[in-house]
Amino acid sequence: LRDGMNLVAKEYVASQPAEDPGVLVLSCFAGAARELGEAVIVNPFDIEGMAEAILQGLDMPLGERKERWTAMMKILERNDITAWRERFVRALSATGRGW
Repeated sequence: LRDGMNLVAKEYVASQPAEDPGVLVLSCFAGAARELGEAVIVNPFDIEGMAEAILQGLDMPLGERKERWTAMMKILERNDITAWRERFVRALSATGRGW
């Protein structure tokens, strides 16, 4: 229900075929929800909302699924491990402590 980076959600998106991607239904409490706004975001404590989100995913047209997947993949590609490492090293260097 709550998670930090929620890599499983990101791995799910990355593993989807571009020609027929699935729909990510994601808890609003997951850390990845801030990055993956094109997922169907839901409060997992809202039972009716969960049911509606699952139904939305099941009924979602292919065109919309592709648009959402493409947007999320762009985010994942921009924020890969190399980009994270470079930001982290810059932040360390900015402390002026000789890291």
